[in-house]
Amino acid sequence: MLNDLDKHWIQLKVDQASALKDQRAWKYQYLKHGSCCQKIYNQNTYFSLALHLKDRFDLLRTLQIHRIVPGSSYTFEEIVDAVKTVTQMDPDIKCTEGAPELYEIGICFTPNGDSLVGCRQSETCDKTGKIFFRP
Repeated sequence: MLNDLDKHWIQLKVDQASALKDQRAWKYQYLKHGSCCQKIYNQNTYFSLALHLKDRFDLLRTLQIHRIVPGSSYTFEEIVDAVKTVTQMDPDIKCTEGAPELYEIGICFTPNGDSLVGCRQSETCDKTGKIFFRP
């Protein structure tokens, strides 16, 4: 399970080699993001579901289909619109502080994971300028 998480849940703000070495503690991620469903899923089941949903929605592939590729800059709206083609719900787009760089794309679900819901925006991205998608 840890190998799958390290391979598929890398951080966008650092290069892939560094991300694989410096992943955040999975316990912290579970407590932060899985707290709403602790009564339904234990940590292992939660991350298994997360990996399944990652494959089901394949946001990197979705971005590619919409010509949003690493190494270029895009508007907030272009990124949101691409994600909404597969989710039909507003994603949470996060950018690094101090730089208009894509950090994370979140999609939100009901606690049991069977339905998508619109995400609350984190307000870390400039909605009027360009956002860089790191290679």
